[in-house]
Amino acid sequence: MIWSFVKVALFVAAIAALTLGATWLSDSGEGIRVAVAGMEFTLGALQAAIAAVLLILAVWLFLRLLGFVVAVLKFLSGDETAISRYFDRNRERKGFEALAEGMMALASGEGKLAQTRAQRAERLLHRPELTNLISAQAAEMQGDRKRAIEIYKRLLSDDRTRFAGVRGLMHQKLAEGDTEIALRLAEKAFEMKPRHEEVQDILLRLQTESGNWAGARTTLGAGVRQGRLPRDVHKRRDALLALQEAKEVFAEGNSIEAREAAIAANKASPDLIPAAVMAAQGYIARGEPKGAQRVLRKAWEVQPHPDLAAAFAGMVPEESPLERLARFETLLKANPGAEETALTRTELLIAAEDFPGARRVMGDLAERHPTARTLTLMAAIARGEGADEAEVRGWLTRAVSASRGPQWICDKCQTVAADWSPVCGTCGGFDTLSWREAPDTPPLPHGAEMLPLIVGRPAPVQEEEETPPPPRGPVDVTPPEPDPEPQPASPAGPEEADPFAEPPSVAAARGYKT
Repeated sequence: MIWSFVKVALFVAAIAALTLGATWLSDSGEGIRVAVAGMEFTLGALQAAIAAVLLILAVWLFLRLLGFVVAVLKFLSGDETAISRYFDRNRERKGFEALAEGMMALASGEGKLAQTRAQRAERLLHRPELTNLISAQAAEMQGDRKRAIEIYKRLLSDDRTRFAGVRGLMHQKLAEGDTEIALRLAEKAFEMKPRHEEVQDILLRLQTESGNWAGARTTLGAGVRQGRLPRDVHKRRDALLALQEAKEVFAEGNSIEAREAAIAANKASPDLIPAAVMAAQGYIARGEPKGAQRVLRKAWEVQPHPDLAAAFAGMVPEESPLERLARFETLLKANPGAEETALTRTELLIAAEDFPGARRVMGDLAERHPTARTLTLMAAIARGEGADEAEVRGWLTRAVSASRGPQWICDKCQTVAADWSPVCGTCGGFDTLSWREAPDTPPLPHGAEMLPLIVGRPAPVQEEEETPPPPRGPVDVTPPEPDPEPQPASPAGPEEADPFAEPPSVAAARGYKT
């Protein structure tokens, strides 16, 4: 309503300005003298202005007529569309202007305006391969997914716009959460344009989420061939996918093929801990303990890990603690300065009941890096040396609220995972789990109050009360009944267990279970 009023006011103002200008020219009295072919014409100011306008109009008409004549000549020379193009030129110009305005509206986030301009461009141009793209994106911007899907389906009928239609439908299915159809669309888009980076990323994510490890390896290979991934990163990620593929093969019962795949994955990425563990198990199953030892030692050099120690212990499960301690020297010497090496050696010494040696190995580690594991080991050492129970309780009290130590943590969402996986179960990130300590590990809630549940609560001491002597009465001469047979003691429940029983970590240190 306001805009209509403004347009009327501007029109009235323009008419008034023209009227005032014409009046001024009429009253000015000055004129223009024109001499043509011996004839002389004298024009007033207003007449001269009108003549100038008519001259410009005549030139424009002449140019238009000249263009039409050129189109007729082209038609006569064999160009059948010359005359139609001449008349369509103005309409195309307006159509492309509307198309450009629609693109600018999309860039500025005006979905409704973009939709309007796209419809106008379609009426003028009749080029659906151009206007449908803008219409679909404008419908997406307005939240009209049904219309967007309908327009993207139209694009599938044209070879020039088929990829854009498949990609648009893929994004729509991802927004709806239909990953199964989105995966098929991503595979189709990858077939059409295997070098498209966005399609590669989406396809790889969907394949890893659905467990299609073989397909994911193919997609990953396409990325490295284009130079998108460094060679070392590709080797590691390909090893991750090969390892997960081997795990599924092993779950299906084909242990031989799984062992070979795990060994191949370990060769591709020797520092990958799960691959090293599975490859070592494969070598042991093949009767090649030296190969298993070599794999575990090489992985220990890069990053010591409890799973590597457990796999190394599982090579000879029936050995004594002293024999295990001696055999582990080969592994521990591979990285003697690592914290995990000191902790593993301490656990082996505790299992061998060499508590002074375990204390020497620990040194001041419990003070420099107090974690639940280091503090629990100090409690086990103190208990083994016969220290006062208050000292043992002090170590365990600190362990309850200490950091959990290194864990499998997602670098993307910071979620702690119980076991390693190539894909984060929370955010779906690929190759985001790393063995590290959380920067800010929250202590257990009410950690000090939970201590009795871990080490037991001492039973309260009950004071004996003096009982008065029984009153004197007649002497009972009845022979006493025989004492009942002793009943077997019932097993102690969880609440009657030894409050100072050996902690689980110490029991685990006496031998790794595989």
